[in-house]
Amino acid sequence: MRLEQVDPDDDATVEAYVAVSNAVRAADAPWEHPLTPHEAAGQLRHGWDGEPEVGFLARVDGVAVATATYETSEYDNLHLAWVGVQVHPGHRRRGHGTTVFTALRDRARAQGRTSIGIAGWDSPATVGFATAQGLARKAVEVNRRQSLGELDRVALDTAYDEARPYAAGYELVRMSGRSDDAELPALAEMTAAINDAPTDDLDIEDNVFPPERVRAYEDAQLARGQVLLRVVARETATGALAGQSVVAVDGERPTLAEQHDTSVVAAHRGHRLGLLLKLEMLRWLAEEHPRVETVDTWNAESNGRMIGVNELLGYRVLGRELVFQGSVDR
Repeated sequence: MRLEQVDPDDDATVEAYVAVSNAVRAADAPWEHPLTPHEAAGQLRHGWDGEPEVGFLARVDGVAVATATYETSEYDNLHLAWVGVQVHPGHRRRGHGTTVFTALRDRARAQGRTSIGIAGWDSPATVGFATAQGLARKAVEVNRRQSLGELDRVALDTAYDEARPYAAGYELVRMSGRSDDAELPALAEMTAAINDAPTDDLDIEDNVFPPERVRAYEDAQLARGQVLLRVVARETATGALAGQSVVAVDGERPTLAEQHDTSVVAAHRGHRLGLLLKLEMLRWLAEEHPRVETVDTWNAESNGRMIGVNELLGYRVLGRELVFQGSVDR
């Protein structure tokens, strides 16, 4: 096997990487939107917040048989490396996945990481592979999708009107694109509130969000061609930012959108701000981005409060992803 790093500027290699990824999606998660070369190159060039994952393409006798990703952060969780392994459906049960995973585990060990994590759709094959690598299941994430054309807008307006009195001391503000420098410290504090979400049994530390990381996130998303929309709740008496909900509309495919962070600072909880922020976002999408048809979101299966909000907003389960973690030393 030859395991080569994918250069996002190498169109031919990116296309081969995408072809394997889409064959895997079609077999294992047909609800997933196909990966495009533009999307893949953007992920490998910019990442989520300026720390892009490293992509790999595995070939056997010149044939692309698998893809992989390797991701670490220098902001936090310096002990941990996250990896992904996808084997083409036509080339499975030949040890390719184990060969690729072993190479990534060696990379993590060489870089001083002591823990390694991987995730996969809920299936016996996923459990069997992770167990064979000495990893234990630590968490479950659920992918849900909201189909905007199917929403009961009257019911949503009623929910908005019923929740609004609980947040009488707050205004909802729409912010698009790159934030003002002066807002970055408050945005960083709101983003850090996501650390209160359940992490189940994962061996992870709180994520660290200095203002420059928020800026790096915005710059990375915009460089990937995303249309970045943020609704914030501002306390009218103090001007403090209390919560946010962020959605990224796919610039390449404007019918698709993804829910990014929704978080409320602890001192401002109990005012139904999470629900109101997401309802306000739906109004914004309808008014200014009417081509959006679906919004995808992810939540820990144990995050009952946010799941309740999402189900009220019409999100439906697509699939469960199992998250595994273990030592780099078997």
